[in-house]
Amino acid sequence: MGAVRCYNRIRFLKIRLLGIKLMEKLSVTIITRNEEKNIGRCLESVKWADEIVVLDTNSTDCTVEICRQFTDRVFSVDWHGYGKQKNLCADRASHNWILNIDSDEEISSEGAEEIQALLSGGPRHPVYQLPRKNFFARRWVRYGGWYPDRISRLYDKTQVRFTESQVHEKLVPDGNVGSMKNPILHYSFSGMEDYIDRQNRYSTLYAREKVSQGFRADWSHLLLRPPAAFFKNYLFRQGFRDGFLGLFLALAFAFYTFLKYAKTKSV
Repeated sequence: MGAVRCYNRIRFLKIRLLGIKLMEKLSVTIITRNEEKNIGRCLESVKWADEIVVLDTNSTDCTVEICRQFTDRVFSVDWHGYGKQKNLCADRASHNWILNIDSDEEISSEGAEEIQALLSGGPRHPVYQLPRKNFFARRWVRYGGWYPDRISRLYDKTQVRFTESQVHEKLVPDGNVGSMKNPILHYSFSGMEDYIDRQNRYSTLYAREKVSQGFRADWSHLLLRPPAAFFKNYLFRQGFRDGFLGLFLALAFAFYTFLKYAKTKSV
């Protein structure tokens, strides 16, 4: 990262001498809760940014203490759902351009250089997608829809915000989106038990939100959508090429699809 900083200092001086528009400043936003296993790696990968803002939700481990080693912009609020939480974090950022990453994600040195180059050249879009490399117990999952898994995370907060969903939030408006080359590294699940626990939790959040909107699943959701999800991920998206892991993930996602609809009939 020292080479990146040196390069940017030289570039900054050249820009000032030539009278060219200065690089847009960047705030990195992260929401946390009990992420002491991951947050240090995440913060280390973005310490080149102009600012890091962390919004914590009542962590009982060392998450907050670790965050304060990298930034003094650490805040604590109660939980409001993933989408609103990310917007609250962005509202506390000093700069308009935001890079939102999760605690279990990491920006590579190549990704950092690409982001800085984009911001120094004047972004042409209000929001940018980045590919994401998802790891399952340290194994990169290449198929089944897990890669390139493009996700919008770099954006101008004066033009774009997250939907205030309980789960599966996204940036809107989602038109006029730029694309970047270097992926976010996502160390998503430590193993099968972790994956199953989180899918159970996410399906509950999904069901509660849908029921609050007046939705209830019918039998077509319960009987047709789970097998459709399996065949889509295992066959059409070639999850079978990841071997047993691909089979497990396709079956588990089909069960998650069943759970999220089944829970709308019980929550």
